[in-house]
Formats: sequence, structure tokens, C-alpha cells
Amino acid sequence: MRKNRRILEALNPNGKSKVSKNKLLLNGFNFDYFTNVYKTKSGKVYYFCYEQGYLQLKDDYYALVIKSEYVDKK
Repeated sequence: MRKNRRILEALNPNGKSKVSKNKLLLNGFNFDYFTNVYKTKSGKVYYFCYEQGYLQLKDDYYALVIKSEYVDKK
């Protein structure tokens, strides 16, 4: 899971980006490992590796996000 987190963090330096499934796999990402799942009211499912998350889009692309409630804790 830490490896997945590092990959997501490296591919998402600005907190929000889009990446292909192939690029994730080439970096060694494993879709079987995640820490939690968040489902929105509209039915979208985000998978998280700690604070780094991803959402499957069309055409084998993924939206990468950071879960702000983890980052904004003081």
C-alpha cells in the first residue's frame, strides 16, 4: 500500500490530475491494494491509499485526488 501511495503522490504533485491506467501499471501500481473506499451520493467510487485517491474514468483513465480531510488536519 505504501508503494501505491508513493506512485499516486508522484503522479499527482498538484493534488488533482488525470493519468492513464497503463502509466499506473508501468510504475508498478497494484489496484488490489487500497486503504479505504468512498462512494459519493452520485454513485462515483473513489479508492484511497491513505490520503491519495483515484477514480476510474472512461477510456482507461483515472482521476487522481488528495483527500483533503487527511491533509488539512492540524
